[in-house]
Amino acid sequence: MKNISNNLVIGVDYGTDSARAILMDAETGKELALSVKEYPRWKKGMYCDPINYQFRHHPLDYVEVLEYIVNEVVNTVPVAKERIKALAIDVTCSTPVVVDKEGTPLALREDFFEDPNGMFILWKDHTGVKDCEHINNFSKKWHTDYTRYAGGGGNYSAEHYWAKALHIFREDPKIKEIGHSFVDACDWLSNLIVGLKKPEELKRNICTAGFKVMWNKEWGGYPPNEFFKELDPVLDGIVDTFSKEVYTCVETIGNLTEEWAERLGLTTDVKVAAGNIDAHAGGIGAGVRNKAIVQIIGTSTCDIIVGPKSENNKLIPGISGQADDSIIPGMVGYEAGQSVYGDYYAWFKRVLMWPLREIFAKIDYIDKDTKDKVIQEVYDKMIPEMARQAKLIPAKDSHIIATDWINGRRTPNVDYELKGTITGLALSSTTPLIYKSIVEATAYGSRSIVEQFINNGIEIDEIIAVGGISQKSPYVMQILSDVLGKPIKVIATREACALGVAMCAAVTAGIYSRLEDAQEKMGMGISTIYYPNEQNHKHYNVEYEKYKRLEKVKELTGQP
Repeated sequence: MKNISNNLVIGVDYGTDSARAILMDAETGKELALSVKEYPRWKKGMYCDPINYQFRHHPLDYVEVLEYIVNEVVNTVPVAKERIKALAIDVTCSTPVVVDKEGTPLALREDFFEDPNGMFILWKDHTGVKDCEHINNFSKKWHTDYTRYAGGGGNYSAEHYWAKALHIFREDPKIKEIGHSFVDACDWLSNLIVGLKKPEELKRNICTAGFKVMWNKEWGGYPPNEFFKELDPVLDGIVDTFSKEVYTCVETIGNLTEEWAERLGLTTDVKVAAGNIDAHAGGIGAGVRNKAIVQIIGTSTCDIIVGPKSENNKLIPGISGQADDSIIPGMVGYEAGQSVYGDYYAWFKRVLMWPLREIFAKIDYIDKDTKDKVIQEVYDKMIPEMARQAKLIPAKDSHIIATDWINGRRTPNVDYELKGTITGLALSSTTPLIYKSIVEATAYGSRSIVEQFINNGIEIDEIIAVGGISQKSPYVMQILSDVLGKPIKVIATREACALGVAMCAAVTAGIYSRLEDAQEKMGMGISTIYYPNEQNHKHYNVEYEKYKRLEKVKELTGQP
């Protein structure tokens, strides 16, 4: 490759199913190499129990994949090794793990190697819902409500750090006996490769701390141990294993150790940035800025906004959280999101595939190769064909209203006890029409988040979209624009998260002094703009009100 500068950086993004590494020329903004690899144990469905909302990642998946993807991008560019200045990592969040006194995740020990409770608890693991209810009820009675910012006005989430810690330590006495601390994946990985392992030594990042772990300057950092001990004795002492300082996404926490430099095919001159939340990194990579909301649309969604700090920052109720100096240092970061988006479509697809997989696949007078080909072809073509036919249905002919709470509701106003609904079915309802209602439901959920911000004084002049759905689903994106009644700009990258942490690495390396400068120089352009159909928007204004009323019909949502 020609015309490669001396200032290269690597961004590593850990998603739900796979991780990817991107090698960027920080001076030119050119992507030089990309590597993606699925987690081998997760791919096999190991350590997960979907019926009980248990989703776990084995630590070895993280380590093995890190070595593979970083080595691949380095080896793709022959001159890269000596020119890479910094590396940064983001991970889906909150994805914590129990560690022992030495900082070793319990599943990396022989005695807990196959124990899911010693593994990383994935963001979408909802096993701690009841434990989270206890946290919220207890916090309201305490003299300071420490959930105020980490959960949008006092609604801490079962997807967050302390709900998972409480659940694991309550459920498993063996884990509690050995467990010394609890560490989020982005902090564990970033610190691991610079040689920091013991919990008291870890340099934890401000985004995870502020959004998931109840850290805030208002009360001097983390809540005191007294609060957690009174909440439940199983949490006694955990917070005292945290160092007092937290780090922004562009601060250096160290250089690669000799061991990790060798394992990754790099040098010990490579600086490592503090860890980051994947959605925050995606917001950075997509160009988040004041008055612009970034919607990261994939299996679920995250909505990212930043705004100027003030002496009395306004608390936005019902969102996932907010924290000063998070996302973009020097600004206030806000996060919201939906528990499902693409996962909703995937669920419907699985339902429709049942006859093929459970009946057709067992027919003995058709050879296996033919059956496999038929099943695969139907699987691949199902959603595109449903979308093609759904697009032909006029908005006014829709008589079905669905809700997007099939995995509970993250925001606005977290409630993981809510269930999904599909109402207004008739004997004339067709498969494309039901699919259309599901797509509309996810768009209504997005609109409720945007309105939550606007109704609480946050200005939104621009909507930016990234993520797999935004890149490959024009039908879904047009429905979203019609429901929102606003244009949606799609950024020309599917790897916004990896790009975002690469931008952080560029600042960590000193190539740029501000993250905003890295965004300007390394950012990708707009690939597509979706404009709303005004007639459809008027129709959806009426249908959206029906959607909102369904929340109040508890009988339909499975509530007592």
